[in-house]
Amino acid sequence: MTEPEAAPAAASRPDSRNLVMRIAAAVVLIPLAVAIAYAGGFLWATLVTLAAIGLFVEWLAIVGLAGAMRVIVPGVAALAIAGLCFAFGRLDAALIVLAVGFVAVVAIAPERRSWAAAGFLYAAAAEIASVLVRLDPVKGFAALMFVLLIVWVTDSGGYFAGRGIGGPKLWPRVSPKKTWAGAIGGFAASLAVAISFAVLDLGRMGPLLMLAAVLSVVSQLGDLFESAVKRRFGVKDSSHIIPGHGGLMDRLDGFVAAVIVAAVFGFLRGGADGVGRGLMVW
Repeated sequence: MTEPEAAPAAASRPDSRNLVMRIAAAVVLIPLAVAIAYAGGFLWATLVTLAAIGLFVEWLAIVGLAGAMRVIVPGVAALAIAGLCFAFGRLDAALIVLAVGFVAVVAIAPERRSWAAAGFLYAAAAEIASVLVRLDPVKGFAALMFVLLIVWVTDSGGYFAGRGIGGPKLWPRVSPKKTWAGAIGGFAASLAVAISFAVLDLGRMGPLLMLAAVLSVVSQLGDLFESAVKRRFGVKDSSHIIPGHGGLMDRLDGFVAAVIVAAVFGFLRGGADGVGRGLMVW
């Protein structure tokens, strides 16, 4: 084997190991997430709260505030207390706690105050939206699974279409590996999810296709947003907590964007206690 031929072969080995780790992590984490989502209630609120805390801590690490305990402590405390309020159905109290936490983070942050505030809003919005989408006892689980599946297939479809087809880059300055083929492949996969839900009589075909299209695009924009933040601060991965995936932000960036948009849309149609119904019933 010549030296030019050896280089691609050597480069492919880390990619193969990374793919194996991605699949192994998915095999463990996806069934666990689905089971907790199905259970809902306290278990789902706990998982969402832990994820929100992780997002906030990772965001601070990315923007150079990893050791700023005076910011970390009030932010984490507010997210944790709000999660407890969510678990007991006190949405009003949770929102008040998060508002107080935001003010505390902004007031106490020693530097990069706007970035610290943005990180808290990012985590708090993900926490609120994830709880609201699941809250409806009748349609909440279906709505949450719809959002989760859209994000998962958009990411997976984009990954395999991008690797298999290649072609022009989507936004090389922000995310050098993402391609237009991957973006289109992920988008097409999301439409397949909408069709499946309609075939299973979980919603009407037309509205679900439109919703899937919007959430798929938003999910990809959320991914690009996180990449732009990391590139702004010269960071490759938000952390290394998930094998093959990096950190929570690396894994949940698309979901955060999609679930926030889904929650807003469902809230406008069904109110705070009917977000799932607002998404699935037309």
